[in-house]
Amino acid sequence: MLDGLRSLVLPTHQRRSLDDLADDLDLSFGDVAAKRSAFWTMLLLSAVIAAGGVLTDSTATVIGAMIIAPLSTPIMGIALGAVRRRGGAAGRFVLGGVVLVVAVGALASLVVPASYDLLSDSQVAGRTSPGLLDLMAALATGFAGAVALARKDVAAVLPGVAIAISLVPPLVVVGVCAGQGAWWLSLGALVLFLSNLLALVFAGMVVFAALGRAEAGEGPRRRGYLTVGALFAAVGLLLAASTAGTVLVHLWTARTADAAADWLADTPQAQVVDTQAHWRTLYVTVRTPAPLPPLDRLLAALEGEVPDGVPVVVTTTEGRRIEAGRVGD
Repeated sequence: MLDGLRSLVLPTHQRRSLDDLADDLDLSFGDVAAKRSAFWTMLLLSAVIAAGGVLTDSTATVIGAMIIAPLSTPIMGIALGAVRRRGGAAGRFVLGGVVLVVAVGALASLVVPASYDLLSDSQVAGRTSPGLLDLMAALATGFAGAVALARKDVAAVLPGVAIAISLVPPLVVVGVCAGQGAWWLSLGALVLFLSNLLALVFAGMVVFAALGRAEAGEGPRRRGYLTVGALFAAVGLLLAASTAGTVLVHLWTARTADAAADWLADTPQAQVVDTQAHWRTLYVTVRTPAPLPPLDRLLAALEGEVPDGVPVVVTTTEGRRIEAGRVGD
């Protein structure tokens, strides 16, 4: 059955050899100087482009950085090295690339005002709270990329894989958030990168092992799978916790919106414009031509609906900002 599946996914006449893959993925094989020069040059440029796209909230610019980013090459090189049971420099290139891109992001953060709300930037907000669905998508994308590399006839899909598996933009966000002192946001973006990296390595190991067995019985030792599996489990737990946290935040935000609507019910023409949760603080934006009702009524309405001790800030569409207090105090 496995042989039939392998023949279906990797037809014999379309398979590439492991040596062909090594020429593409191993930066210590073949024309080493040219490969490494191209890798570092394109990685630096992609990091700068991604930083510009993140800070200007430009999706098109970030996509451009994804397409030219070469970081997936040594990551897939790790998978290939595991399959061929050969040590290599792929891991060092990945680590060096991570340091370079994070440093570019940190330098770019110097132009961001200290008062800038990072979560108002969709390019930042979308990469700081990863969940299990992100891991599932990364795993599917990793298999797509590995199959595209292993076959001669589907290489044209690799740009799409580069867009789907986000590597450089999360690292830029790590640097930008760290440069602004937003360490939890930085950690969230780093977890997203690690989940994508592990997905690529695992998928590459599975697909390249299928090629290796078809060629000469080569395949990674069981210890290699166990190591990657353990790392997957650790990242999966982090993503599960992040997913649960996101669900709870949405629940508390919805409850806050309902409580705020009840709080304004007796105020003519008053309405709740928006409710958000940032940094364990609930923000309620309202529009009202009349004076606001007593704020202690809002705090009382929120008791039992959100955790005690959460600060509540009320802002009006006219620009007033009022510290309402903490729930349960």
